[in-house]
Amino acid sequence: MSEAPEGPEGESLFSTRDLAEIPSVEVISRAALMLMSAAAERLGLADEDPDTSPHRDLDEARRLITALAGLVTASVEYLGPHAAPIRDGLQSLQKAFRESSAFPDAPGQGPGEKYTGPVY
Repeated sequence: MSEAPEGPEGESLFSTRDLAEIPSVEVISRAALMLMSAAAERLGLADEDPDTSPHRDLDEARRLITALAGLVTASVEYLGPHAAPIRDGLQSLQKAFRESSAFPDAPGQGPGEKYTGPVY
C-alpha cells in the first residue's frame, strides 16, 4: 500500500490503521466532518465575531458546503445512525451561510440546496 497522504504539518491524515481496515461509514463520516469544519472556519464561526474573522471567505464556504451536501446526499443510505447528525450539521452551515450573506440566495439557490432542497 502507498504511504498515507500528509497534512500541512506533515502529520498523517489517517490513523495508523490500514485504510483497507477502516469501515466505509467511518471514511465518509471523517470526510464530512472535515468539510464541515473547513466550512465553519470559512464562515468565521470559530472566531468570537464571525463578521471580522480573518478566515471568513463566503465563496470558499459555498464550495465546501456544496461538496458536503453532495457527499451527504450520495452516501446517506450508508451512514445509518450517523446520517441525522451529519445532515443537521449541514443544515446549520447552510443557515449560517444565508445569515452571513449580505444578499442571501433565493430559497433553493444556496450552497448545496440543489442536493438538499431549500433550507429556510
